[in-house]
Amino acid sequence: MDLLPGYLTAHLQLALVALLVGIAVSVPLGVLAARVRWLEQPVLGVASVIQTIPSLALLAAMVPLLAAAHLPSIGYLPAFIGLVLYSVLPILRNTVTGLATVDPALIEAARGVGMTPRQRLVRVELPLAMPVIIAGIRTATIWTVGIATLSTPVGATSLGNYIFTGLQTRNQSAILVGCIAAAVLALTLDGLVRLVAVGWERRHRGLLGVALGATALLYLYTGVTLGRELLRTQHERILVGAKTFTEQYVLSEILAGQMMHETGTPAEVAQALGSTVAFDALRTGDIDVYVDYSGTIWATLMHREASPTNRSDVLSEVEQFLRERHGIVVVGALGFENAYALAMRRERAERLRVRRISDLVLHAPTLSIGGDYEFFGRAEWRAIRERYGLGFATERSMDSSLMYQAVAQGNVDVISAFSTDGRIAALELVVLEDDRGAIPPYDAVILASERLRRRHPEAIDALRRLVGTIDGDAMRRMNLAVDEGGQSPTAVARAFLEALWNRE
Repeated sequence: MDLLPGYLTAHLQLALVALLVGIAVSVPLGVLAARVRWLEQPVLGVASVIQTIPSLALLAAMVPLLAAAHLPSIGYLPAFIGLVLYSVLPILRNTVTGLATVDPALIEAARGVGMTPRQRLVRVELPLAMPVIIAGIRTATIWTVGIATLSTPVGATSLGNYIFTGLQTRNQSAILVGCIAAAVLALTLDGLVRLVAVGWERRHRGLLGVALGATALLYLYTGVTLGRELLRTQHERILVGAKTFTEQYVLSEILAGQMMHETGTPAEVAQALGSTVAFDALRTGDIDVYVDYSGTIWATLMHREASPTNRSDVLSEVEQFLRERHGIVVVGALGFENAYALAMRRERAERLRVRRISDLVLHAPTLSIGGDYEFFGRAEWRAIRERYGLGFATERSMDSSLMYQAVAQGNVDVISAFSTDGRIAALELVVLEDDRGAIPPYDAVILASERLRRRHPEAIDALRRLVGTIDGDAMRRMNLAVDEGGQSPTAVARAFLEALWNRE
């Protein structure tokens, strides 16, 4: 609950500003479309097409577009633009509809008393259309607050941080706090807009004044806190990225804690970034450091189909590729490997006599497999299918935190597990041997931006002290302490660092 004020404030900064800009764009555009009739269908058509794009995909699409324009590609800006685009359709459509329903006789009467087109719009048409327009604003308000929870994967803080972190760490309390807080915020803002509408319709100045005053206070708070945040980000700080699973949360806190301890420079964590979002943000300097895996770079970025078994060769080629092609510094390997692996319930594997992936070939046509969002589109999965000739009855993509529950409960037979996940042992799963070497080595490596190396060489030195300090067993214990023990990633990282510092 300590994080709630900060997350709620960040959510307001996103939703309220996006909604204000959405209104400023949509109402004039709706008036124009209502005046110039041939514009109506194209304008509404474009807005409708934007609305059909899945919200998370729209937010993620902002990242490479902004990076190409040399603008901040993660954080507030991509989330803000995505939310503005999503808020447009209901306000735009209701503005056009509201103006179209104004009685032509009233417009003619206004024209008859000598009103100019501008006077007719301001004094007659907009006031009469206002209830319909406000209904559109209410719809946009609910949508914007809800969709803002999806801004976490593009690095923007919101109440979605509770939800995404809770899903990955199996913290149901965090999920409930995030969902309830977002719902209460949406209902509160919708209630304020409704009070404005009621005050307007009843010509009740007191009610209208209270509603507009409360709204103004919210915007004042949002503006002051957002301005302070933007000014604060101008000061020197180090931003650590984290992908969307427990291990990354723990490692990002370890990196941040180590750098702050050794250098005194403030370090912050951007949680739950998508895999490609994290890499692109590092490449463009929007984040300074994060942990990636040699196999991910080998297969996804270098597009290597062959899977060598020599870990040092892979690390060497990955380091050369990142340095020469992207100017990224490979600080070093942490000391453990977290590879993709196929896993089953132990009793199910023993009953089918499956110990290796090749043993699955005969059974696969009757089995189902679950994978995280990326797995079935990755080169590793293509390599597994080609080398083993596997063909499962069904393939189900799901959140990585839900895969383990799905296989433990028998909803799927096989999952694409992560080899250092503590839930493998906790749920009595067995990892199948990759006997044909389809999956490349997956050493966890610290990647740093050229910006960090240039501005904070002392931070790079601090990170080098982490190289080789975490083995597979240690990482599994830390993951399990979060996933099953209920500890926070920050607490687990702190315990590791204190033990490390005491040994030095």
